[in-house]
Amino acid sequence: MEENEEETDKRKHSSVKRACNQCRQQKLRCDVIQDPFTICSRCVRLNLECKIELHFRRIGKRNKHAELEREVVWLRRCLSQAKAKGYVVENEGTILPPSSCMQMNRLSKDPDDITSPHVNLGQSGPYHMLSPFYELEHVVLSEATINNLINEFWNCYHPFLMFLSPTQAAKQYYEQHPLLLWTIVSVAARRYTAEPGLLLSLTGPLTRLLWNTISEVPDNHFVVKALCLICTWPLPISITSSDPTHILCGIMMKLATSIGLHRPMHTQEFSRVSINLDREQLYDRLTTWTVCNIVAQRCGTGYGQPASTLYDWTQLALLNEDVSLKVSLELEAHLQIERFCDKVSKEMYSNVSDPRGEAGEQLRAALTRIYRREFSELRASISSRNDLTRFTNLYFAAAGLHLCLSAFFDSSTTKSYMDDLMELWRACISFLQLVFELETPDPKYYNRSLLFCVTNYLLQMIVAACFTLLKLLDSFFALEIDFEFGINTFHRTVQAIRSISVLDNDLPCRLANLMLQMWDGVDVNERNALQCLGSVDRVSGVIRPIIDDSLQLKVRCRMSMSLVFDSIWRWREEYQIQDNPNLLLIEPKSSTYSNFDTINSGQSMSIDATPTSTSTHTTLPVTHEIPLHMHSADDLNSTSFNLTSGFELEDLGNVESLGAQNLEFGALYQFNWALNRMMDFSYNNSQAVGDFEENRP
Repeated sequence: MEENEEETDKRKHSSVKRACNQCRQQKLRCDVIQDPFTICSRCVRLNLECKIELHFRRIGKRNKHAELEREVVWLRRCLSQAKAKGYVVENEGTILPPSSCMQMNRLSKDPDDITSPHVNLGQSGPYHMLSPFYELEHVVLSEATINNLINEFWNCYHPFLMFLSPTQAAKQYYEQHPLLLWTIVSVAARRYTAEPGLLLSLTGPLTRLLWNTISEVPDNHFVVKALCLICTWPLPISITSSDPTHILCGIMMKLATSIGLHRPMHTQEFSRVSINLDREQLYDRLTTWTVCNIVAQRCGTGYGQPASTLYDWTQLALLNEDVSLKVSLELEAHLQIERFCDKVSKEMYSNVSDPRGEAGEQLRAALTRIYRREFSELRASISSRNDLTRFTNLYFAAAGLHLCLSAFFDSSTTKSYMDDLMELWRACISFLQLVFELETPDPKYYNRSLLFCVTNYLLQMIVAACFTLLKLLDSFFALEIDFEFGINTFHRTVQAIRSISVLDNDLPCRLANLMLQMWDGVDVNERNALQCLGSVDRVSGVIRPIIDDSLQLKVRCRMSMSLVFDSIWRWREEYQIQDNPNLLLIEPKSSTYSNFDTINSGQSMSIDATPTSTSTHTTLPVTHEIPLHMHSADDLNSTSFNLTSGFELEDLGNVESLGAQNLEFGALYQFNWALNRMMDFSYNNSQAVGDFEENRP
């Protein structure tokens, strides 16, 4: 029946005399002959392609001219940006022939669509630029640059959280969702030496794209993938009170559940349209949901906040029953580690009968013994797998540190107090030793040091380990450990934190300087001398420490991260800078950091300040003398950057030269930025570092 209708329709159309496409476009008389097909005289005279299409539609000249005008504006903007990046244009006034311009459309699937607003200059002209282009507001990147950044992501960042597919091209990620591609690009731009200023340029546009996407309430699980990456490698910030990572993590989980990622077998119940998932799509959703829980738990642990995880039937049953839907062994190990961290946080810091959520001393001591055994069993289980990367061991060591940090909540009269502190010391050293191994260039990762690419969660745990060393070395416990080894490890950790910094005066860089300032105010030698005078056993002659309450915490509501916030608050109270502004500039007790005086004395830190190293790098302003919005775009484009924040890779491995007497850091920092709203800075950055193009109120 259908075949008869098609034949009837063909005969009906064949009986109608039609003009060719070219003549129909111009509304001219056409003498084309359909059967047998003979080209019309106009197409022969003008050398045009003569053909007849039943569904041909004319293209209005006004629309076409409007598209061409938009193309001209876009090309002029690309040309000006290319000149700013160093491209040389010869014979700029020469008009290129039409044959040298090729149509390009990165959005349309039809390569012959002439309505595309993107045109590629041909290789025959005097000006060459790769195509196609990817544009995000004022940021325009060529396909070659995008591909290089994607490769940078796979080589350096993907090993820390392996859930994206390296086989996909940049175009596929863009088609899935633009936010996903630009998030990958922003992560790779953190250490991209070919265009050092790219991260600063992307910060503002990507932030606006992110919040605009969230405001539209997306139903695309690729947006969830982008949020996983943003929560793992956040954009650089300069003030903790405006860090949106914890909020974005909650949005990530709510968005994931709203589209049914936690019920992948029944996604239809969370959608208004019909959804039929094949095996590959179902596996992709399962993997994304697993990564959501991993990222959410790490975000909760690192920020000392309750994690918004949902360990449900999806992880516990389906991943173990169906082999074809089982996530990779790497992600499965990471999920087991984070579930262990979740149990520690909930049992030790979520007591509903206590105002601060703390577990009682006896309960905490019992839980500590139980979780230590479980930790050992989990380590044996994970170590038995030969196909896991060293990053799994690093995350596992971080979980061990998370468990042992509960020792700071114990009272000094607890029976196992010294044993718990010794376990904390060992966990801290074990974790930091694995961190220091990342600084060695690895041939497996193209001889790159992956210490510069660690995640935000690992940075937070490194900061917690550094404060742990500082607190233990400045206490009675210093007599129980190798003191010189502890000092060298502390300074090496500070250098590692500074090397993780992507911009001078961003949060990691300033935390490192704060730790050095705190270390400069520690009376370690005096404390040890007093301990030795009053703690010698008259019978055995062994020096025994006098246990006091110096390790007790005042800030106790931030779970295992309470140590970090407590240390900063104690520093504030000790120097009383809020009440006495005259103490903002504190004279150092020694000449440890005297080399830094030449930089800070009588000068304000501007965006192009000269560091102690030989190379120039971006320095975020510390004072109000040069507001960010007063810098012009030309000044920002001409700024050069040093991604290692003044430290070379070989410096990190030289432990012997890391003593306090050899460090050339600056203690004469104006630390008023650390006193307002807990690590606030002297200028108001409501979004992130580098959003220079917007004027702030």
